[in-house]
This record gives sequence, C-alpha cells and structure tokens, in this order.
Amino acid sequence: MTASTTRAGREPASSDALERALGLIASIPDHPTPGVVFRDLTPLFADGAAFADVVDALIAPFAGRFDAVAGLEARGFLLAGAIAMRTGAGLVPIRKQGKLPRATEAQSYDLEYGSATIEAHRGDLPAGSRVLLVDDVLATGGTLGAAIRVADRLGWDVVGASVVLEIDALDGRAVVSGDGAARIVSLFHV
Repeated sequence: MTASTTRAGREPASSDALERALGLIASIPDHPTPGVVFRDLTPLFADGAAFADVVDALIAPFAGRFDAVAGLEARGFLLAGAIAMRTGAGLVPIRKQGKLPRATEAQSYDLEYGSATIEAHRGDLPAGSRVLLVDDVLATGGTLGAAIRVADRLGWDVVGASVVLEIDALDGRAVVSGDGAARIVSLFHV
C-alpha cells in the first residue's frame, strides 16, 4: 500500500453513513467553561464503522499528496494514527508544551477558553516532507494556525488540513487562512 490510498475493498462513505457519524458527536454545554459547547467525538470513535467512514472521508481530498500525518493533541492523535495506518504514511504528534523529550519547535496561541503552546520534535521529518495536519474540531483556528507555523519553521510542506467538525460561528478558517493554510477540509459544519 502506498501513502495516501484507502484500504482495498472499502467503498467511499456514503452521505448517509457520514450523517450517521455526525449524529454520534455529542454536544456538551458549559464545558470546560460556562458558555462553551464542547463537541465530544468519543462516541464516534467508539463506533468502528462510523470511525472508518470518517477516516476515509478525511483522507479522500488529499489522497496521494502526503507522506506523513501530523496529529494535533489530543483527539487529532486518534484520527492521524488511523489515517497513517490506512495510508502507510508516517505519523508525527504535535503536542502540548513539555510533553516531548527532545528538542522542539513551539508556538503559543489563544483558545476559545484560554491559551496554550504546542510543539513538535525537530528532526522527526526532513524538510520538504509533505504533511497533512489532522484535528477533530476547527473552532477559533488557534491550534491549527499554531500547528501551521510550527510546520513552516520545521520546513514541512503542509498540503492541507483535515478536520471532522468546524464551528462556523467562531470563524477559525479565517484565522488559519491568514497563516497560509494550503487547504482545509471539514467534514461537518455546525
């Protein structure tokens, strides 16, 4: 199997299958702070068929265009790992500050409910590597924008970003586009 191909014998997910997957995403009001509606994808991950359909749909727009997948902490790890296994691509984590043991490239950013710093190891991928960024939710765009800046400083060629759910009212796409995102694909919009 080569990088960025779907598993043999599996048909692309139908719109009905993806709608079923969307229905598995739970909305948790006032978490982690009052006024925030947290989108919980863990019920989707627990359903093997729905998870596989979502993974295939995240791969499809970028098939054949990436050599590695960078998963954003934390739920992006689950998606990126599945994409890497499905396609034969490499996998690198983009983690919260202080979690990686070797030299890193870091970037701070604002969240919907605070601020944070993410980082990736230097040297895990050579400069020029074609990388797909993966996360569960695009909200304010802070995390994804910071990941793009880290990737740029590491010399990676970001081919795009795949996210499961985009919260349109928070306009994160505009923030990320300002950071030079090649292309963002969101499976669902709320």
